[in-house]
Amino acid sequence: MTASDTYVLWGSPHSYYTGKIRSYLIKKRVPYRELLPSHPEFGARIVPTIHHMVVPVLETPDRRLIQDTTDMIEHLERKFPGPTMIPETPVQKAVAWLLGAFGSEALLPPGMHYRWSYRAEQEKFLRAEFGRLAYSGPDRAARDEAGRQLMDYFNSFLPPLGVTETTIPTVEAAYCELLDALDQHFQQWPYLLGGRPSIADFGFMAPLFAHLARDPVPATLMKNRATNVFNWTERMNLPAIVDREFPSIPESFPADDTIPESLDPVLKLVFQDWGPQLHADASRYNAWVEADPSMPAGRMVSSTGERKIHPTLGPIEYRWRGITVGRASSPHGLWHFDKAAAYARAFDGEARSRFDSLVQRAGGEAVMGIRLARAMKRADYVLVLG
Repeated sequence: MTASDTYVLWGSPHSYYTGKIRSYLIKKRVPYRELLPSHPEFGARIVPTIHHMVVPVLETPDRRLIQDTTDMIEHLERKFPGPTMIPETPVQKAVAWLLGAFGSEALLPPGMHYRWSYRAEQEKFLRAEFGRLAYSGPDRAARDEAGRQLMDYFNSFLPPLGVTETTIPTVEAAYCELLDALDQHFQQWPYLLGGRPSIADFGFMAPLFAHLARDPVPATLMKNRATNVFNWTERMNLPAIVDREFPSIPESFPADDTIPESLDPVLKLVFQDWGPQLHADASRYNAWVEADPSMPAGRMVSSTGERKIHPTLGPIEYRWRGITVGRASSPHGLWHFDKAAAYARAFDGEARSRFDSLVQRAGGEAVMGIRLARAMKRADYVLVLG
């Protein structure tokens, strides 16, 4: 199946997280080929190993399987050290991980909302896209029917993400505000942290490409409201790092561990719009841990014991932008956030002062003060206690 130096990306064009890792593979110039899960080997070999019907899955040349996109990127950064896509200087590194976590996890609600709340307006496109996952033959009607059956399953994902008739206007308003802030930034810079893509950009590509730049309804919104953001999604799928629009910007992160000032409005929205959920998630997670201090390392993070890519510990409720949101808790988002927070907690001296000043300007002091009762990690393709 694989050449001696070629990776296999099991994914699909319309998959949220496939967009994240595909962009990384392109920018890193990692040799790979992409296969759809309708390929017979996916059901015969990949699913029994992963124990999930999920994409993306990265298969290494020696047939090792990696499921989580963050695990994939960390593996490939070790394997292919240059050019590094994770900043090495302290403040840039923490900010990159924080932005990447926000993109990967906090933007799931708008990504799923614009796909499923507007299903009727983009039904034909979505049927074809989902049909690719399950059917590989020449019969278009059979492909579309296979797509419809999958869509009926995924269409039920909105309430656990807090997307309801009550919250939809606020979800849309917050997303449009983020688009505006990003559009201002991408008028000045090709990538989030300057002249080179980072884990921050790949995290944002998860929602902003497959769902929000390809599905017909949100793609039209993005093109008309935030052209620079749409141009960035195209840039992120091209192998060149120096972009034709920014030929004079060097292929590097800014000097002296600085953060572009145009990111300040984006960071304010990160803390404003993810903070309430993170506090509620941390409260639920810490209560779960403290209810049974004897839980061993390696215990699956789940209230039911069910293996899930995105597990939950039960419902949470919080106030956000003047409304009350009820949704399923998301320990996977906490795991992402805590990776960034751990880098920040290790700061001292001048880096600590600069990071604290940045967080203070963005109104993020309370969010960065979140602490987990126990660390989490990933093992055997699931989230477990450390």
